[in-house]
Amino acid sequence: MSFSIEGKTAIVTGAANGVGLAIARHFVDQGANVMFADIDEERLSHECGEIPEEDGSIRYFAGDLRERLTLANLLSATIDAYDRVDILVNGSRQVMASDPLDLDDTSFETLMMQNVTNTYRLSQMVAKRMIKQAADKEEGQAGAIVNLSSIAARRTQPQLLSYSVSTAALDQLTRSLAVAFAGHRIRVNSVALGSVMSASLQDALKEHDDYREEIEENTPLGRIASPAELAEAVQFLASEGAGFVTGQIMTVDGGRTLLDPVGAPAH
Repeated sequence: MSFSIEGKTAIVTGAANGVGLAIARHFVDQGANVMFADIDEERLSHECGEIPEEDGSIRYFAGDLRERLTLANLLSATIDAYDRVDILVNGSRQVMASDPLDLDDTSFETLMMQNVTNTYRLSQMVAKRMIKQAADKEEGQAGAIVNLSSIAARRTQPQLLSYSVSTAALDQLTRSLAVAFAGHRIRVNSVALGSVMSASLQDALKEHDDYREEIEENTPLGRIASPAELAEAVQFLASEGAGFVTGQIMTVDGGRTLLDPVGAPAH
């Protein structure tokens, strides 16, 4: 069974930088039609303009994905451009520090909306489109949804309480949607990231010089992953080669959770 996504149409959110951008670029390299989606229009325009058109069909959509209408417009723009959608990668995620004793801390509401609610809403909309597309096809995959989660979902660090809870909720959402959509031949899986050179980790390393050494010491493979390495895992889950894989949380962390020192940086 092939892991090819050539000719497929994918929506990738969070595609203006970091891991989301790496996934979108990788999908283009693999011959997919890709809708890059993010709130940062300037960055999207810049990044998409640097990708040669002959490497794949490329479009971008800029908007606040916390709004239902924006999500609907994203899907409509994708259908207008490609007439279908086969893959959804929910790569738009946010990391924020938390203070569990600060009554004015709004990180919990912010991250639940960004990391869970938005994913749920867009997955619902895209799944309905996938079901419609597959109405006259009795066999094969109708579509694949891949969420980006984190190993923080399994760790207990008060300073990242909101992020940890939101990613744990996202893992459960992945499993629940996998069962709900299975009868429609739509698979739903998640990739739980360990220490990957994401935009948020880059910012953290600038503020804390000692983070890199701590992360590398507490990762059996002894390094931080590149965003491109995550893109390969996402491609596998999106491809028909993973046709019997659904509801799974694939951990890509260099062995980090095998040791899981509580005091180490959570990125």
